[in-house]
Amino acid sequence: MNSTEYTLDRTDRKILSALRGNSRLTIAQLSEEVGLSSSPCWTRLKRLESLKIIDGYTANINPKAIGINELFFIEITLERHDDEMLENFSEALAEIPEVIEAHLVTGEYDYLVKVAV
Repeated sequence: MNSTEYTLDRTDRKILSALRGNSRLTIAQLSEEVGLSSSPCWTRLKRLESLKIIDGYTANINPKAIGINELFFIEITLERHDDEMLENFSEALAEIPEVIEAHLVTGEYDYLVKVAV
């Protein structure tokens, strides 16, 4: 079974919502929050992970605590839109440590890039 074949029920959605709020919840805390006992909660969590519905856990870093004082969003328009140009531009952005996110978008510009300095 893969994630496209699995239908999330209300309890799965509660688990995902609780983890979005705090991904460091213990199984006991998570099960209490979603109204399950620990064993079925753990089973559901492991299933959501194995199906890649939960694709990982992250830490939110305080930018100012690590010396990042400004965030900028930059709109970029490319000269061409062929696969080679998009691939080259994407690789170039990946090499710039200040680039936090880059989104290929539609509209007046091609990329929206989030930069931290």
